[in-house]
Amino acid sequence: MQPARLRIVNRKQELGFKRFLSTQELIDRDDKFGGKHFKPLPVVLTRGEGVFLWDNEGKRYLDFLAGFSTVNQGHCHPRLVKVMQEQVGKLTHTSRAFYSEPHGELGEYLTKLLGWDRFLPMNTGVEGGDTAIKVARRWGYRVKKIPKEQATVVFAKGNFWGRSIAALSASTDPNCYTDFGPYVPRFDKVPYNDLKALEQKFKEDPTVCAFMMEPIQGEAGVNIPSDGYLKGVRDLCTKYNVLWIADEVQTGLGRTGKRLAVNYENQRPDILILGKALSGGFYPVSGILADDEIMLCLETGSHGSTFGGSPLGHKVALEAVKVLEEENLAENARKLGEIVRQELQKLPKDIATEFRGRGLLAGLVINKAEGWDVCLKLKEAGLLSRPAHGQILRISPPLTITEEQLREGLNIITTVLKNYK
Repeated sequence: MQPARLRIVNRKQELGFKRFLSTQELIDRDDKFGGKHFKPLPVVLTRGEGVFLWDNEGKRYLDFLAGFSTVNQGHCHPRLVKVMQEQVGKLTHTSRAFYSEPHGELGEYLTKLLGWDRFLPMNTGVEGGDTAIKVARRWGYRVKKIPKEQATVVFAKGNFWGRSIAALSASTDPNCYTDFGPYVPRFDKVPYNDLKALEQKFKEDPTVCAFMMEPIQGEAGVNIPSDGYLKGVRDLCTKYNVLWIADEVQTGLGRTGKRLAVNYENQRPDILILGKALSGGFYPVSGILADDEIMLCLETGSHGSTFGGSPLGHKVALEAVKVLEEENLAENARKLGEIVRQELQKLPKDIATEFRGRGLLAGLVINKAEGWDVCLKLKEAGLLSRPAHGQILRISPPLTITEEQLREGLNIITTVLKNYK
């Protein structure tokens, strides 16, 4: 009789399983059994360390996307690996039906570090946005005294904060919202970086409870507002008794060269949304920070999440933020971001028409070439990134990147662009 292991192997072969699949076979399987709502680059990744990724064939790449600014701490940071391994063996999930030590530990650390009274945890960035809107509407009715069912939330055009029904209702991108209606009512939009339009909206509509915006619009192509815009938003929201919601899911936690993007103008929103780098890519953790008057509008039973506040997620998130702080990664992003700007602005205008960036969140507007085609050539040259809106190359490596690694990546980018045909 065959040994059990050999029988299993033979049975797998009978069922069509292969021990090793080629890159194309892996991609074909994914395409066959998964959804078609996203178009990955044709590379199958199997390992990551620091700023590097490896595919299933052993080829090494520089990661200039960082999981859309999620692995700010680098791939598989040893401190985060250690904490996750330890916590996995102790306690992974309780739900918020009970107390756990990591929940209050993370809340205390974040509120003291960032300067708000309370932290409400969720899982993903879009859930953080949904939560901020729920809190703002509840505040609008109970504090601002907006008539029932009339609370309006205003968004900056070009926003992107996810693909829930609420998020797509706020979107001005047809790719996000087409054929998904009906949409959430009383969501209005004003142009980004336009204080006059914002004030006009506040003047004409006393039912506005909140204005939600990104201090730098990431998905829209790294749109950086004019100096003074954030202060103007703060002043207008205060003047008209409107809550300012700052979506820092992508820009927060060191990415732009400061702890928060709003720190560039030393402004404080009423509600701050965090996500992505909050757990360094190890576990979905997001949340909002706000003061008592706002946060306590949610009483028992009015909000919740099965996995929000997970002991595993919170233990990892606490260590992830400590890594950012103790390794001075925001300062590294600021310093190296200047090198990115200096080097990429040297490109001729017939290759790249515009550079947009702050810290290690940057976008390069490519002339003539399609961003997707450029990313395919970058992949072949050993660097991974993604385009935004067709012509914009994203540049957002892990914040742990060294100057030598950064210059290696910039050399790949400039060489590919100059030789693109």
